[in-house]
Amino acid sequence: MKRSLLFLFILISLKSFSQDLYPTHWWVGMNNPELQLIIHRQNVAHETVTLMKYKGVKVVRQHKMESPNYLLLDLEISKKAKPGKLEFKITNLQSPEAVSYKTFQYELKSRSTENGKTRVLGVNSSDFVYLLMPDRFSNGDPSNDRFTDLRDTDLDRNDKYARHGGDCKGVVNKLDYLKDMGVTTIWCTPLIENDMPRMKEVGYELAGFHGYWFTDHYKIDKRYGGNEAYKSMIAAAHSKGLKVIHDAVYNHVGLYHWMNLDPPAKDWINQWPEFTPPNHRDAAVFDPHGSVYDNTNMLKGWFVRHLPDLNLANTYVANYLIQNAIWLVEEFGFDGFRVDTYKYCDEQFLNNVNAALLDQYPTVTTFVEAWGHDVAANAYFVQNTMDLPFNHNAMGALDFPLCEAIHNSLTRPAEWTGGINALYLTLAEDFLYKDPMKNCLFLDNHDMNRFFSVVGEDLQKFKAGMALLLTMRGIPQLYYGDEILMKNFKNPTDQEVRLDFPGGWAGDPVNKFQASGRTKEENEAFEYIKTLANYRKKSTAIGKGKLMQYIPQNAVYTYFRYDDQQTVMVMMNTGNETRKVNTQRFNERTDGFTSVKNIITGQVLPLDQIELKPWETFIGELVK
Repeated sequence: MKRSLLFLFILISLKSFSQDLYPTHWWVGMNNPELQLIIHRQNVAHETVTLMKYKGVKVVRQHKMESPNYLLLDLEISKKAKPGKLEFKITNLQSPEAVSYKTFQYELKSRSTENGKTRVLGVNSSDFVYLLMPDRFSNGDPSNDRFTDLRDTDLDRNDKYARHGGDCKGVVNKLDYLKDMGVTTIWCTPLIENDMPRMKEVGYELAGFHGYWFTDHYKIDKRYGGNEAYKSMIAAAHSKGLKVIHDAVYNHVGLYHWMNLDPPAKDWINQWPEFTPPNHRDAAVFDPHGSVYDNTNMLKGWFVRHLPDLNLANTYVANYLIQNAIWLVEEFGFDGFRVDTYKYCDEQFLNNVNAALLDQYPTVTTFVEAWGHDVAANAYFVQNTMDLPFNHNAMGALDFPLCEAIHNSLTRPAEWTGGINALYLTLAEDFLYKDPMKNCLFLDNHDMNRFFSVVGEDLQKFKAGMALLLTMRGIPQLYYGDEILMKNFKNPTDQEVRLDFPGGWAGDPVNKFQASGRTKEENEAFEYIKTLANYRKKSTAIGKGKLMQYIPQNAVYTYFRYDDQQTVMVMMNTGNETRKVNTQRFNERTDGFTSVKNIITGQVLPLDQIELKPWETFIGELVK
């Protein structure tokens, strides 16, 4: 694939004529020597920008855009270039206001020598991911709760549609809690700046506390602590042996992003005569019988009115985002990406950004949100085994089909294709993925009903789901608060499943980060997850081993995780009667073993003496 130009955007405010650099700096020694600077300032196209002599760096070409407020410079940074500050001279000044900007500097830094060693480690199936919303998790620094120079100055914990003040320092304060529970990886919903006023969604004025309304790709929102706080959070996590996943959005930006307020050209944003949302049909992307209209609508429609849809087929837009992705990894050193609204994006762009990241960081990993409701649709957007006109290169996906199958298993009776058989049949289609172990498995998230509510607040079914989550193939992800039985359906809005973690704020009446603040049932749920997760850390069979499943019989489902060192057996009774399990048909996996150790209780039983009560789940390590 032809290597794309990387873009450097220099934004100069149209109001104050101050100059900002996007990105704020770059590095020497990058695999791609090409960099493009975009100067954004009123009538800058009428000026000439010249690079003062700097060894190993040269200007190759200048470009003008449709808007006179932009000037582009192609740079080439050779391997001979050393860290330092480039100096640019502005001549042929026609704008009186620009006289004071005769020169500006741009810094080239040294790259980290720890990439792939202590940072940018990647995430794999031996990890356990904890998804949290920083604004709703813990407030570690009340001094950054609100700022008068931002468009949303509200802070009100009594208003579920407003910001509540959680931040990066709050996450740092709870790292020991997460590590003790067995978590190995933290995934925060986006921390990028969302300088947006409250916007109307589903009849409510909602703040951008969730983080998906970007207004500056190079700033961490200062209500979370800013760039330095994010660096400190990642460094603190790494020092405790925890990894960090960064949540990315390529599909759109917030209404107040400079790309929308003053675009370099009209085609940076997908244009429609009137507001046109996407059809939300992933089939419109890959349907061999589909229409151009439906495909265009899916890829170019605006998600909501206040999220302008980026034209990712535009080379300049695409490379701005590719460069930003690389900048984020080098600047912050997190370990992997989760990519939002993936199926709404231009397909070639997606492959290009993934390839560029891996070219620069071979250890970084990515899993994507395609939200396919069947295995074929989900597998289409990642590396797969299908012979298709277009082949995606993403490593893995959020496994929505498997999530739905688990819900089906725990809420419906066993039928030919329903109940527990839905789970069996969904896993049987893993042959469509190149490597299903790279998929992220989950029971709920910030866009879904809380899992405890989905299973009718039944603790046994809750445990069954957690057993599947923590012993099944793939990368497990737990949504914050599930471990303490946080509940609710998305009624009337998503905010019902995005409530504060009790104890994350000074003065909270209860602190559920501590056992003393939890009810007996909440502690039982927490300890169950903790026991499984910490066992999982040491289990080679569960972490990276193979999966073998058996067709459910009498509503009992059995599968094995195994490798050359260990075999783990999982049995789940989804029926309403107690069942004594006949293990003879499992000889393929049990041969040579005489007993099994219950990893929850520690009890050792003969293999032929396993009896399961209704909705009981047994997880055991086979013993010779």
